[in-house]
Amino acid sequence: MKKKLRSLTILVTALLFTAPLLRAQTSTGTTTLSVTVAAEAALTINTGTTNLTSTGTNFSTYTGTTNLTYFLRTKQSTGTGSIVLQVTGDFSPAGGPSVGTPPTAGDKLNYSCSVNSPGNNGAATNCANPTTAATSGQTSVATFGADNRSAIGGNTGTVTWSLTNDPKYQTGSYSATVTFTISAN
Repeated sequence: MKKKLRSLTILVTALLFTAPLLRAQTSTGTTTLSVTVAAEAALTINTGTTNLTSTGTNFSTYTGTTNLTYFLRTKQSTGTGSIVLQVTGDFSPAGGPSVGTPPTAGDKLNYSCSVNSPGNNGAATNCANPTTAATSGQTSVATFGADNRSAIGGNTGTVTWSLTNDPKYQTGSYSATVTFTISAN
């Protein structure tokens, strides 16, 4: 029994002396962080439904405004960017206005653009005012050049619509879908 107690005492003593040595060991490591910042673009349409209304004299033009926020970064020396729109779903139901096949030649859905320039660098080139919207292809809202960068919270813009008020339109509610697209490289 004495022998076991003595062996146990030696073992405990050995552990007491070696434990601080084990805790004294340290280790370090390093890493290198790397990031590639690419061209980016995003767009938010802030107006869920743009109501076109006619005020003033008989058959005055229908007007309304769509608000948007864009986020953009183009390449430094060769970058470009754009915001375009297209009427991807013409007015329906039948009997009212139409972008693709208007009831009277000259009926148009026109728009004008006002897009604030990128916050950190560059300028936006707004669409030609007015621009006629189309179902057959995209039309311009704004273009951007090299090294254009929006503010972190985005930059704002508006598209102001005008639609001919043709007496041939039957009474009723009509709606069309307009798809906005932003791109950057």
